[in-house]
Parts: sequence; structure tokens; C-alpha cells
Amino acid sequence: MAAASPARPAGSPAADPDPTPAPFEPRTVRIVMGGDLLWHNTVWQSAQRDHATTGRGRGGHDFDPMFRAVRPLVRAADVALCHEEVPFAAPGQAPQNFPVFAAPPAIAPWIASMGFDACTTASNHTLDQGYDGLVRTADLLDRHGVRHVGTFRSRAERRQPVVLTTDAGVRVGIVAGTYGLNGFPLPEGREWSVSMADPRNLLAQARAARRAGADVVVVHLHHGVEYSHQPTPEQAALVERLTRSPAVDLVLGEHAHVVQPVTRVNGTWVFFGMGNLVGQQETTRPATYEGILADVTLVERRDGRFRVGRAAYHPIGWNHVSTGPIRVRPLTRTEARSVVAAVEGLGRTPGLRAIYAR
Repeated sequence: MAAASPARPAGSPAADPDPTPAPFEPRTVRIVMGGDLLWHNTVWQSAQRDHATTGRGRGGHDFDPMFRAVRPLVRAADVALCHEEVPFAAPGQAPQNFPVFAAPPAIAPWIASMGFDACTTASNHTLDQGYDGLVRTADLLDRHGVRHVGTFRSRAERRQPVVLTTDAGVRVGIVAGTYGLNGFPLPEGREWSVSMADPRNLLAQARAARRAGADVVVVHLHHGVEYSHQPTPEQAALVERLTRSPAVDLVLGEHAHVVQPVTRVNGTWVFFGMGNLVGQQETTRPATYEGILADVTLVERRDGRFRVGRAAYHPIGWNHVSTGPIRVRPLTRTEARSVVAAVEGLGRTPGLRAIYAR
């Protein structure tokens, strides 16, 4: 019960009126995410050579020189997300290359040191190392303080939404799903272990994140046709369904290994495909050596909802290992022409900003 106010003596002046309410100061949240972390053998071998030079890193790998030029972009975010497309190798297991991946475990602490807060792990390669690989990947990320999204070690974990809280107190829910698993079946008796890119599933998770207190919900999709700059009708239909829901604030996509358009669907910003963040595919596919870092700032309104105040992207690119150690870097306006063309593949979207290297 509220305490009673003390009585005012007779004849004393009236109390001052309530002060003017403080002006509304909206909170903001800046979300940054890049494309696929696609750990081909030549990528980790380049990190091994850097380690031999620097003596730094872990497990005989130093990934810092590879990503040094884009690290400030990641660390500037309030919430930084990565897409760890492939599982980690077991202790004592040799890393494996395409088509059935097992990435060096030393990547997990590097992801944390890079500044990523969470990684989506639902992809067509999620079960390359079976259910054990799924668990091992989640365990390693968790051990280094990085949340994993889209794969689950238990039924209970699947029921627990992933919600990150920024320093300003903004709560960001992350939901992820994949179109398929390269023919690997869902583990028998553990069909709940991978989130699939089904609209009912994703919307149920988005709503659960809202009920758990999320101010903003981001849906991440591993979807589309490899090497195609245009989204498929299936991608478009899925995005159309997701963006009709008030539970979804932003859609980010992967899988094609090339950049796909950025647009608005039902008023919601959609990055259909961010390309790779690193990879070493055929040199006859130069677009696989390009990507974008999505850089989206959402602003709180008076009703408590958040809306995108700035939608931007950073074009990035990197070299084939045959020309020297792999270095991922922001691109200049001139270098980024093909990236911009891909981003604008459905036409220019008003309000979208490209941020170039100088």
C-alpha cells in the first residue's frame, strides 16, 4: 500500500505543481551481421600460416589478421551476429573440407574475440558431423560466451527463446531456420534439434521471443539457390508470410554465397542474402568473394515499439589464397559496383545506404 502524504499545515503555501515530464528519449539498437562463415580448408590453412608468422591465436590458427579490417564494424554494433555455417571438429579430429565440413575448434574463441554476441547455426551443413557435432558446436560457442541460434541440444532449450540485452536495456530476440540439411535426416527421436525455415515454426518462435520480453525480433533464414543473385519464389513467399506478422522486425538471409537484394516487404526490411563473410570457392565464381555486412539501427517509438531508423550495408571482399594470405576488407565505391548491383537487384529501395571504404 502506498504511504500516505503528510498533512499540510493550515495556511501554508500549496505544494509546487508536478514538474514537467522528462522529454521522451528513445532507445536505439544497432544490429550488424555478415554473410556465411564458410570454412574451406584454404581458409583455415591461411590462418595457420598467419599463426606461424604472428605466434598469436589458438590451436595453431590466427584469424585476426584475416578479419582485422572489418573488426571495427562488428565491434561498433550493440548486437553483432555471425552465421557459423558448419560444425566444429571433435578433439583430435582433423578438420574436414567441403562437402562434409568439420571446422577447427579454434574458430570458436576467435568468434568471441571478434565481438560477435551470437551466431546462427541452422544451415544445410548443420548435421555434417551428426547430432554430436551439433551439440559440440553449441557447447564451444557457449563456452566462449557466444549464444547459438537455430540448433538445440534438448527440447527444453528449444522452448527457451534467445534474447540478448544491450547496454541500453534493449532486448533483441533472434530466430533462425534452414531450408534443408543436405539430405541428412533429422536425428531420430531428436527431430526438434534443428529449426527449419517453415513459416509456422519461425513465427511461433518469434512470438515466443516477444512473450519472453523481446523489444526487437530478428529472423535469420538460410534459404535460396546457391550462386543466384535473385531470390527464389519460395524465398519471396516465406518472407511475405513472415513480414506480415507484427512479431518480426527484421529479416536477414544467407546461403546463396552471393549477394542478393535488400528491400522492404510489407514495410519490413529484408536482406535476402548477404553473400559470404569468408570462403574460398571456385575462382570462376568471383561473386563468392564478395559480401555485405548488414548495419541496421532500430529506434524506439513512444508506444514502445521499435522501427528501423537507418538501414545500411558495408560492401566487403577478399582475395583468393593463391595471391597471399586471405584478407577480408571493406570495399571502395568503385570496387563495390557489382555488390551494389546485386543489392539493387529488385530496384533501389529508398532509405537504404551503402557505406564504402575510403
